[in-house]
Amino acid sequence: MNQPQRVDPSTQDSRVRSANAHWGPRFVANGVALTDFEEVTASIASWDDWCRAWSDRAALHEQMGREALAKKKFLSAGEHLNRAAVYYHFGKFLFVHNIPQMRAAHMKAIACKTDALPHMRPAGERVEIPYENGKLYGILRKPAGVGKPPVMIMCCGLDSAKEETEAYEQPFLARGIATLCFDGPGQGEGEYDFAIRGDYEVAVKAVIDAVERRGDLDAARIGLWGVSLGGYYAPRSAAFEKRIKACIALCGPFDWGDAWESLPELTRDAFRVRSHLAGMEDAKRHAATLSLKGTAEKIECPLFVLGAKLDRVIPWKNAERLAQEAKGPVEFLLLEDGNHVANNRAYKWRVQTADWMAEQLDARGG
Repeated sequence: MNQPQRVDPSTQDSRVRSANAHWGPRFVANGVALTDFEEVTASIASWDDWCRAWSDRAALHEQMGREALAKKKFLSAGEHLNRAAVYYHFGKFLFVHNIPQMRAAHMKAIACKTDALPHMRPAGERVEIPYENGKLYGILRKPAGVGKPPVMIMCCGLDSAKEETEAYEQPFLARGIATLCFDGPGQGEGEYDFAIRGDYEVAVKAVIDAVERRGDLDAARIGLWGVSLGGYYAPRSAAFEKRIKACIALCGPFDWGDAWESLPELTRDAFRVRSHLAGMEDAKRHAATLSLKGTAEKIECPLFVLGAKLDRVIPWKNAERLAQEAKGPVEFLLLEDGNHVANNRAYKWRVQTADWMAEQLDARGG
């Protein structure tokens, strides 16, 4: 492999410098090799080159996966293709100023992940969920050796998608809980046909209805999990959807409109595009419709809330307010040294939240 040429850091534009400074923990915690992160980000001078650079590195992992498939080394193939999917995803995740290039990388992420699913441990299944006049798509994984397990429905954030969540899924699978991560409106495969909506419980209802139509999951034991903006979507849905037995909210906003002015430029632009809006003023008005004001007190199920003191995207006071206003039992974990979603301190909350959810759903694994 030819190493990409490093650029002078002083010549990198502000968006690239911001990415390099703040995204490393998330990328590495969710499957990017540290050396790959360092080499790829050091080679990018302009944000215009971001998606291409990550796609180039993703292609190397994809090639190893295709070669492993040809040799019938299926476990290795699953690992390589899953990593390639993560890299393609991180190439496209905020690259909304060039939709054709973004979508091309996205389709590669979906293809790699889909091809990896049968060879992952445990294996995954691509599922279709009827929703409004179309479909949402998700990935279902069931713990080995557990008949009719409880299920954790997983809500992604503004820029995450089901191709990124394997590391999040593993602690729950190890404890006997099936995981169903889906792309909702404005997310992943749902971002092209469906705009971001504040009443996310409509999408969660469709997912729970789909779970109830299956015979291999225990629909009486459903948990809900949400990360970042999904940390709003999940508790919002728990307030209205009473089939949810317990909920985890990770560093989500209490009111997206209140947070708007302090959000990074790339985040605001991604929200605008995925809300299917033309201008920033329209996006700002729409952001105000994503709020837990008058709603948090309707949450009656057990709730686990994570906040992080060093979060530059969503200040920790948002998590504290959710924990204070929810009506049901709440466990609030505030990490003094955590960044956004505390990916820099994942060992302080990932297995802990899985243990908590296993107790709430009476899971029989691990």
